[in-house]
Amino acid sequence: MTERAREVFRRVVENYLDAGAPVASRTISRLPGVNLSPASIRNVMQDLEELGLLSHPHTSAGRVPTESGLRLFVDGMMQAAAPSAEERAAIEARIPRGGPIEEALSAATAALSGLSSCAGIVLVPKQEPVLRQLGFVQLSPRQALAVMVGAEGIVENRVIDLPPGITPSALAEVGNYVSARLSGLTLPEAQRRLADEIRAGQAALDKAARELIDRGLALWSEDGAQRPVLIVRGQANLLEPGAAEDLERVRQLLEELEGKEEIVRLLDAARAGEGMKIFIGSENKLFALSGSSVIAAPYRGRDGKVVGVVGVIGPTRLNYARVVPMVDFTAQALSRLMA
Repeated sequence: MTERAREVFRRVVENYLDAGAPVASRTISRLPGVNLSPASIRNVMQDLEELGLLSHPHTSAGRVPTESGLRLFVDGMMQAAAPSAEERAAIEARIPRGGPIEEALSAATAALSGLSSCAGIVLVPKQEPVLRQLGFVQLSPRQALAVMVGAEGIVENRVIDLPPGITPSALAEVGNYVSARLSGLTLPEAQRRLADEIRAGQAALDKAARELIDRGLALWSEDGAQRPVLIVRGQANLLEPGAAEDLERVRQLLEELEGKEEIVRLLDAARAGEGMKIFIGSENKLFALSGSSVIAAPYRGRDGKVVGVVGVIGPTRLNYARVVPMVDFTAQALSRLMA
């Protein structure tokens, strides 16, 4: 690509990302620092179209960048602008300190969504629940309500089948045992300690009580593995003014956002790479139909290892130069919180 073609291409992409409409040669010719006639610019645009970097939508006189063109721009031409002091302060202020980590992640995602006018996403780190209490309320001779409380105050209620021979006094005994012997342990640690104490004859529980505790721990462990680990905020931003003319694409994107398991798999790829990832349009199968872009960055835990991913989802016509550094700053802020 010649220097002239490179400059025209950059101007077309920047104008398109700013205005969201096909860019005509006359528009480029009127920009400061451009000393080419509209006819010369049209010729360059035609060459860029033949290279697959620009396309000519419908009967419009203007051009828009293709996904390949956007990839070239993002990787080699984009001049990223650091978040302003106001934007940095807005992100930092929304992240609460000292509360449950899920609340901080949700707040950070909401802040990022509002500043970028996209849908914000965060992949929550998978952490082993820490047991505080496990109690049972008898509902019938055969069933009880298992009440499981985690160290962060998370309460889970599940109906569980009672083993034969269990009595109301045994249910109280179970609660006392868990508080005394298993509180403060992760679920795998609690299960191992229970098994060890049974083998060593130290568990002052009858068979039915031991079985009941084991069932409760297994139930909570299974639920924890299946619990959604993705937070999505700001879907309404995708319906802002300007989206009305592209409602079908927005509708498709909102449907795709419902498939959280698929998004988790996509973000897992970003987490595995341990660096900023930008997926443009059909580069990922999940958002191929809606033609959407994903910008994601990993954040790290106390040991420096990647534990989750934060980012945004929006149309391919994103202000990448502004949003990419913003996502990166949010990831850094979350890493400081997790440290």
